[in-house]
Amino acid sequence: MKNAKALAKVLLGRGYDLVSGGTDNHLILIDLTKKGVPGKVAAQALDAAGIVCNYNTVPFDPRKPFDPSGIRLGTPSITSRGMKEPEMERVAEWMDRIIRKPDDVELQGRVAAEVADFCRAFPAPGIPIR
Repeated sequence: MKNAKALAKVLLGRGYDLVSGGTDNHLILIDLTKKGVPGKVAAQALDAAGIVCNYNTVPFDPRKPFDPSGIRLGTPSITSRGMKEPEMERVAEWMDRIIRKPDDVELQGRVAAEVADFCRAFPAPGIPIR
């Protein structure tokens, strides 16, 4: 929960609308309505950049369920890799770069390389490093 709270705080500081204003567990639901980016578009762009989340409806969502306004992410996988609160700033920065330019395929590739390089310092338990 510490990582989720830290990530939520950084995202709030970057102007993101978080449903419930933050988090009380390991999940964060972000309403992207004011950012002008559909949740599905953001989730697919983030996935291409090596950041996995899912698109998700938000309360009073003006968009349809298969093309909602939000994204949902959790912190258990990065926590299990040994990342702590200081690393959440970097994760938020990558997310922000991608969400601001979700159609920029070159940016997605650059961020994916940065994410992969960063994750080598935090190997997933039981998964060999390549």
